[in-house]
Amino acid sequence: MSRSAHPAGPRHADVLPEGHYSAPPADLNALDPKVWAQTVTRDEDGVVTVGGIPVTRLAEEFGTPAYILDEADFRARARAWRSAFGTEADVYYAGKAFLSRAVVRWLHEEGLNVDVCSGGELATALSAGMPAERIAFHGNNKSVDEITRAVEAGVGHIVLDSFQEIVRVAHIARELGRRQKVLIRITVGVEAHTHEFIATAHEDQKFGIPLAGGQAAEAVRRALQLDSLELVGIHSHIGSQIFDMSGFEVAAHRVVGLLKDVRDEHGVELPEIDLGGGLGIAYTSDDDPREPHEIAKALTEIVSRECEAAKLRTPRISVEPGRAIVGPTAFTLYEVGTIKPLDGLRTYVSVDGGMSDNIRTALYDAEYSVALVSRTSDAEPMLARVVGKHCESGDIVVKDAFLPSDLAPGDLVAVPATGAYCRSMASNYNHVLRPPVVAVEGGEARVIVRRETEEDLLRLDVG
Repeated sequence: MSRSAHPAGPRHADVLPEGHYSAPPADLNALDPKVWAQTVTRDEDGVVTVGGIPVTRLAEEFGTPAYILDEADFRARARAWRSAFGTEADVYYAGKAFLSRAVVRWLHEEGLNVDVCSGGELATALSAGMPAERIAFHGNNKSVDEITRAVEAGVGHIVLDSFQEIVRVAHIARELGRRQKVLIRITVGVEAHTHEFIATAHEDQKFGIPLAGGQAAEAVRRALQLDSLELVGIHSHIGSQIFDMSGFEVAAHRVVGLLKDVRDEHGVELPEIDLGGGLGIAYTSDDDPREPHEIAKALTEIVSRECEAAKLRTPRISVEPGRAIVGPTAFTLYEVGTIKPLDGLRTYVSVDGGMSDNIRTALYDAEYSVALVSRTSDAEPMLARVVGKHCESGDIVVKDAFLPSDLAPGDLVAVPATGAYCRSMASNYNHVLRPPVVAVEGGEARVIVRRETEEDLLRLDVG
């Protein structure tokens, strides 16, 4: 169930009760394929490699911290989603998870569309050559300039999020002499089993137009009356990092109920339904995510069953995986700086990054795995907390994990499953420079987002 955050943030320094954490793994050198990218392995010297390249070489060439992204894994996951849904559905990659021009080109080549939610994401997608008709534009407060650029570019869909936005998009489209395809985002009253900050379908939050009270039905009426809008469907997104499909079943039932009401009142069968994304990934060995083909089968069956019961033609389905594609494909590579044992508690392991490159632990109480990757070790396990270099007690990367007790300054450790949201939400807190994103594939590595420099920081500081 979702949990409320403490008013002052998670109280990370609280002493864990006995037995709160799991027992140490049988082998600290093992790499669970569930949480690591597909090409990650250890070489004969015990050094972790990705795409055939040792992490020691990556650290020497590109420095630490660094996000290391397995391009082959990314492409394989994109293909798996495209294949799972086939030609009768649309797969939109949720760009907010992580977007760069290289990623957009990979998506284009693998046949996926892109979902953006800001002018910057739209500019990135367009500059990398994604056809505008394969872009959907989200957001609860799109500016006039952002909407104007989207309509001028010819984006495939704009997702309307409020009554004001219906009028705003219609006016801009009319002024530009366009008829813009739109969907209406509704909140269906389903609270996904996730953290409250990333649950998005209950009524008391900022996204969408509530189904309750007839507001969604009124939004449909208004959109259908405007000649510069072509209402093609309904959008619903119930949250993020979800493993249980029951929430989607309830959401689909309510969305299809609205489609039936639209048909009965207006004689129109809307041809599309977007069920959003939010499917979870494995951050630790305890997580058990579903495969794309399982998700596709479940969602397709749910929508078909609901439409058959309502005597509606089955609409074209869209989904928006972001984290589910990019999340497992990357890890963050750090160098250990200081090690501070606290008797009777745990050992604090400080690395050369922290909350500026991964805010999710502090923000969502997120859990991660971590491993020593520059060598193997036969030392006894120690309960460790991996923390960053920032002037903040909540600067925690991995709350509790077991690492070898002979861990030393200069060792390299890596945190897997950091492809989604870590670089997207990165900051310059304490004026720390944001790390690069390094793509590896087939024994070659290249920077796709470069490391920031002090000159980058000072360039924005106009004095």
